Amino acid sequence: MPAMTRPSHIAFGVVALTAAAAIAVGGAEAIHHSTSTTAAGSPYGSSSTENGQGNGWGTYGGGQGYSGQGNSGDGWGGYGYGWGGSSDGNGSSGSSGSDQDPFGFFGGDGSGSGGFDGNSGSGIDPFGNLGGSGSGSGSPVQAAGEASAQQLVGVVDIVTTLDYGTGEAAGTGMVLTSDGRILTNNHVVEGSTSIKVTVLSTGRTYTAKVVGTSPTNDIAVIQLQDASGLQTASLGDSSSVGVGDAVTGVGNAGNDPGTSAAEGKVTALGQSITASDDSGSDSEDLTGLIETSADIQAGDSGGPLYDADGKVVGIDTAAQTDQAGNTTAGYAIPINHALDIAQQIVSGVDNDTIHQGLPAFLGIQLSSQGVSATVGGVVDGSAADKAGITAGSTITSIGGTSVSTPSQISAAITAHHAGDRVTVTWTDPNGASHSATVTLGSGPAD
Repeated sequence: MPAMTRPSHIAFGVVALTAAAAIAVGGAEAIHHSTSTTAAGSPYGSSSTENGQGNGWGTYGGGQGYSGQGNSGDGWGGYGYGWGGSSDGNGSSGSSGSDQDPFGFFGGDGSGSGGFDGNSGSGIDPFGNLGGSGSGSGSPVQAAGEASAQQLVGVVDIVTTLDYGTGEAAGTGMVLTSDGRILTNNHVVEGSTSIKVTVLSTGRTYTAKVVGTSPTNDIAVIQLQDASGLQTASLGDSSSVGVGDAVTGVGNAGNDPGTSAAEGKVTALGQSITASDDSGSDSEDLTGLIETSADIQAGDSGGPLYDADGKVVGIDTAAQTDQAGNTTAGYAIPINHALDIAQQIVSGVDNDTIHQGLPAFLGIQLSSQGVSATVGGVVDGSAADKAGITAGSTITSIGGTSVSTPSQISAAITAHHAGDRVTVTWTDPNGASHSATVTLGSGPAD
């Protein structure tokens, strides 16, 4: 499974004390995955071709070849090359380069078809002889352009406040109903304590609340407040998608002005990936994904993957990047599966994989990598704060369940709902034992 980047998350009922990730996408972001984050978040980089380098590769076998590239930079440009991935395959084009070639003869022309295009090199050739340019055909990951007015219909930008103001995240969503029911990725709203949504076709901004989430499926449904008369997304049928189909991923890339539209092709179906935050932790497995060559970036998560007819066939979710941070593959959840999970959320299903509303919240801060139940901090105004729990205290039981580790505390709180009254016992920093019955609040989205 290729490793994907994903945003870090907030543990149930406690706030994890972890270093915030800078905006990176395909997360949420400087903003969160294919989301973008300034403080807690994630994921992927965007693909680009700089300094004369050709990036990308073709898959082995099936007639696609490995693309050559001529590297520019220090030294001189390398030869462009390519070869077939199977006996009857065609090699893709290699690119040439010409940077600082003291003799002017490196960087020959590349030619071929069936894989990714090479890019011509450029640079300083002290003898005035530039290398040849690469040529050929294929399906490179190309830079995203600007979305059309039609592609903006039924699409929204989502900006969340994380963990009571410690960070901000951005992503994308799709309008399911005219009164403002929105489909997005769970990781777009994960850890959020407030949500603002802008409808791109009108420019109007709304406050939103979480209807429910499915972390294991990476799907969430949120509801705009006081919305009506909205244009909905044009939904298609993901069962009709095939390898080679033209697609376009649209979203709030980088939370930058405008809305990006990344064209590409479907390169594989039924793909499985492991997505994690940029530290490699908080990983989860996603299956059945559509893999594309679209340049999915931070902030695109939750946005539509359109087919050639402008119908939504997937929800942009993750991206695979190379060591330079360039996108090499985008991944989308098939829309049929996403809508099935959304319908279960809306109908009130509440189980191990689908959660209604916001999780119960005690309001204590624990280290996400800690092994003890010692409190690192308390959220002002929370149930813990009202009970008199302070930093340095050690939680010993919640709702009659003994706890001694952060995971046990999370599990004990997860067993309850916001509004439940539970008894909490703890030992203060001076060693004195205390007990109080508290009303659990609503915590950051899970």
